[in-house]
Amino acid sequence: MSAPMVFTGLWTLGSFLMGSVPFSVLIGRLITGKDIRGLGDGNPGAANAWRAGSWPVGVLALLLDYFKGALPVGCGHFILGIQGWGLGMVAIAPVVGHAFSPFLRFRGGKGLAVTFGVWTGLTLGEAPILLGLLLGLFYLVLNVEAWAVAVGMVLLMVHFVSGHAGVVVLAVAGVNTVLLLWTHRRDLRRKPGLRPWLRRRDKGR
Repeated sequence: MSAPMVFTGLWTLGSFLMGSVPFSVLIGRLITGKDIRGLGDGNPGAANAWRAGSWPVGVLALLLDYFKGALPVGCGHFILGIQGWGLGMVAIAPVVGHAFSPFLRFRGGKGLAVTFGVWTGLTLGEAPILLGLLLGLFYLVLNVEAWAVAVGMVLLMVHFVSGHAGVVVLAVAGVNTVLLLWTHRRDLRRKPGLRPWLRRRDKGR
């Protein structure tokens, strides 16, 4: 039996608020005393937490961003029995919260780690493993990481379409893709090309 609409709405709000918590910024301040938004590309995410401190700081920030997507979605899906469009709202809420955090004046991070968490909550290992393989492949091939994210998300949607996934899953994938395109919009303005090692190999033929 599906969860009541009011409860689903409240859980969606909680999912949004959990997603909006800027763990990387908080950890950067607590551990390093630095505002990570002043480093690198200014993104309040795990990469700049890594730059501010060290790899343990970055990994901790990455895990917290992952779990703020996985926990509300997974609990809502598998424990509380939220289904259908209600589950879709719960699933997209952490990504929206991360990208437009009210704690950061509605500015946020790029949302990749929380995306992996959301898809873990929806599909367990299927989607995050496939997305991880796709991103790994295209990170090796393309010299603009944002384009690797874009291609990986589009191919994830193709996987769902070919597997006859339900309309809710497809809708979540579509909205998630649009959000990631938005958060990566600055880097997507760069023309993609092959990594130097591939260009050198091609010239050597």
